[in-house]
Amino acid sequence: MNTSADEHFFTTRLLTWHNEENNRSLPWKSEKDPYKIWLSEVILQQTRALQGLPYYMRFTKAYPTVEDMAGANDEEAFRLWQGLGYYNRCKNMLATARYIAKELDGHFPETYDGLLKLKGIGPYTAAAIASFAFGLPHAVVDGNVNRVLARYFGIETPFDTTEGKKLFSALAQELLDEQNSAAYNQAIMDLGATVCTPRSPLCDQCPLQKKCFAHANALIDVLPVRSKKLSVRRRYFHYLLLEWKNTIWIHKRTGSDIWENLHEPYLIECDTPLDINELLKNEQFIKEGFEYSAIACSGMATQRLTHQIIETRFYSLALTKKAKFTSKNGNWIPVNELGKTAFPKTLVSFLEKNLYF
Repeated sequence: MNTSADEHFFTTRLLTWHNEENNRSLPWKSEKDPYKIWLSEVILQQTRALQGLPYYMRFTKAYPTVEDMAGANDEEAFRLWQGLGYYNRCKNMLATARYIAKELDGHFPETYDGLLKLKGIGPYTAAAIASFAFGLPHAVVDGNVNRVLARYFGIETPFDTTEGKKLFSALAQELLDEQNSAAYNQAIMDLGATVCTPRSPLCDQCPLQKKCFAHANALIDVLPVRSKKLSVRRRYFHYLLLEWKNTIWIHKRTGSDIWENLHEPYLIECDTPLDINELLKNEQFIKEGFEYSAIACSGMATQRLTHQIIETRFYSLALTKKAKFTSKNGNWIPVNELGKTAFPKTLVSFLEKNLYF
């Protein structure tokens, strides 16, 4: 059971560490502009800080204000986002920027509840903006926070259950220094990111080690607890690079699947990987009636997403007649213009390696 002494030690030691020892430097940490704080938080959702940093720099350079982002060309914005993943974040980001610019006269809501109403903003992001931009007393709760709290207080309730979410949220709010919420929130997130890491944490450097339950009871590798392992789906993509007079056919992915609003060549997705002989017998391939002089496997790639593993094979077809598709809408793009188009990370790597751009 938590005691007031344990909680007081936690908060005061955490803030002392933050003021005296925390040297984690990131451009958004000292930021007070709600637009740039919001931008950093959107980019950092499901993304490590060092991975998100160059994207933050690109977006702030291209769109210094929310009005600039509101006027952005969708294709250009998705190109900047390319490789970051979770592309629905970019779609929501553009929608929110346009709503703020048009409906709110360029001003972000200055309350937690008002921020929570914006598209793509959940409890964590709303709390972060409220705290960092406006100094409001709202505790952030993310993976780093869950890990620090679970280990220090010895919480065995799975953090990804309804009960766990309520417990961690309430505890984080209880521990918050309401007069110094921005510093406290930054401190606990930085501690989780740099010291109380998922694997091989630096316990000897932790300001909370003295009263940490997990450290005292050899439970560092056990806490925090997840209710169940993620179910990972394996998918097999076969991209046909249909080449016709120095152009490649591509189309934009739509719907609620991965890589929404990004482009791709002609896709055949199957339950198993296909070699060339199996591809030639594929019903979808036969139905399109492609006429070509040569076909070759140009490469393979594997990309791991949170819930999926995408195994991709690329097949180049030199067409002798321009294809007319029975089931897909797209465009023939000159090869030298492919670099202006937003593609998923796997396709960018392939196209760059094979000198398409």
